[in-house]
Amino acid sequence: MSQNRTFETKRLLIKATSEEDAALIYQLLNTPKFIENVGDRKINSIEAAQKYIQLKMLPQLQELGFSSYTLITKADGIKIGTCGLYNRDGVDGIDIGFGLLPQYEGKGFAFEAATEIKNMAFTEFGLKTISAITTKTNIGSQKLLEKLGLKLIGTTKIPNDNKELLLYKIEKESIVK
Repeated sequence: MSQNRTFETKRLLIKATSEEDAALIYQLLNTPKFIENVGDRKINSIEAAQKYIQLKMLPQLQELGFSSYTLITKADGIKIGTCGLYNRDGVDGIDIGFGLLPQYEGKGFAFEAATEIKNMAFTEFGLKTISAITTKTNIGSQKLLEKLGLKLIGTTKIPNDNKELLLYKIEKESIVK
C-alpha cells in the first residue's frame, strides 16, 4: 500500500501530512485547546513546524506506513486539521489522535475523519487494537472516542509528564460490520 495514498470521506480528503502542511501544523499546535489538552510543542514558526513534521511524523510514516493525516475539505480545499495513528512513548499500542482548527470544531469533521482512520487501521494497516489518551477535562475528546467505539479502560501517564490521562482502547474483533 502506498504511504502517500489519499483517503476520502463524504466531506474530506485525508492525506499523509507532509512538509507542505507546515503552516497548518504551526497553527494547530498553537491553538489554546491543543496546548491545554495535548501540550506545548514549542513550535513557534512555520520553519519549526516543518522540522517537527520531518522529525516526528515522516519517520513514523516511512517505518510503519501510517502517521499523521491532514484533513482537507472537499468543498473548498481548506486544510482544517489532522487525524492520525501515532506510536507514542508511554502508550501501549498505536494511539488515535485528532485536532481541528477552532473554527471547524463541532461540525462532525473529527468524527468523520477518525472513523475513516480507525477503519483503515484495522482493514489496511493490520492493527488489532487502537488506543487513545485524553485529559480528564477534555470532555469533547472523551465523547468522540466513545462515539468511535473506544472504551475507557483506566488511566496512564506518558514519560516526562505527571498529568494523569484517561486511556481508551478498541479491539478489531469488537467491531461489527
